[in-house]
Amino acid sequence: MTTVGGSEGGPGRAIRGSEGGPGRAAGGGGAGRRDAVALRLEGVRKSFGPLEVLRGIDLEVAEHEVVCLIGASGSGKSTLLRCIDLLEPIDAGRILVHGEEITAPGVDVDRVRRRIGIVFQAFNLFPHMTVLRNVTLAPEKVLRKDPREAEAEALALLERFGLAEKRDEYPDRLSGGQQQRVAIIRALAMRPDVLLLDEVTSALDPELIAEVLDVIRELARQGMTMVIATHEMGFARETADRVCLLDGGVILEEGPPERIFSEPREPRTREFLRRIVEAGRL
Repeated sequence: MTTVGGSEGGPGRAIRGSEGGPGRAAGGGGAGRRDAVALRLEGVRKSFGPLEVLRGIDLEVAEHEVVCLIGASGSGKSTLLRCIDLLEPIDAGRILVHGEEITAPGVDVDRVRRRIGIVFQAFNLFPHMTVLRNVTLAPEKVLRKDPREAEAEALALLERFGLAEKRDEYPDRLSGGQQQRVAIIRALAMRPDVLLLDEVTSALDPELIAEVLDVIRELARQGMTMVIATHEMGFARETADRVCLLDGGVILEEGPPERIFSEPREPRTREFLRRIVEAGRL
């Protein structure tokens, strides 16, 4: 089976790029060549009634890059991910995936969503279906894959992430961490160009968080392009190629995690991180 996110064995891990810039894949061609832009947001705005949640977001994510969105609750992280997946219509601006404007009038939303995977805080697994059927359903129904092919690929993913023995279990027989891992595997089964993760550990007990973060680290090592909204600052510092602090609906500061966490330039970033440290979360 082809590894999700690239050729057999996976693409090279993204190397952190220049300040605020995208990474480039190790072994990805000529030395110093930047990866193609997988995702671009230009002036994205989103309001709910009088409340303007996103106030002009500009963001580029290179292929194989991992971008972590941090910030206080209500800063717009989840709304931004939902707009990228077209679950929320934007009010202004553009969103492009590999150069195609997915927010243009007349775009087939269902076709776009085949290219973008999203995993939420809630697992959203089908409770009346086994783990295996949860993973194979969309590839069969949406991608029109042969059931035998869909099952073989699903089993390979379950094996890869340590859940092969749970194939015939129902979601209510799994731990929260196992359910979230199945939710991630289900998204991967669609072979997305970009994977969005929205606070995927927030609903988990502390002892279950590590197993989910290990899955995300593995995806990062394999070169999966990801945008991750997270409150796990240590994880963001370790795994991200770039960190973006959202505040009041704008990207207030962005850069390599080493600088953002050690030498933040914006007073609001320093204040946010001070509170995180005081809470024992960094």
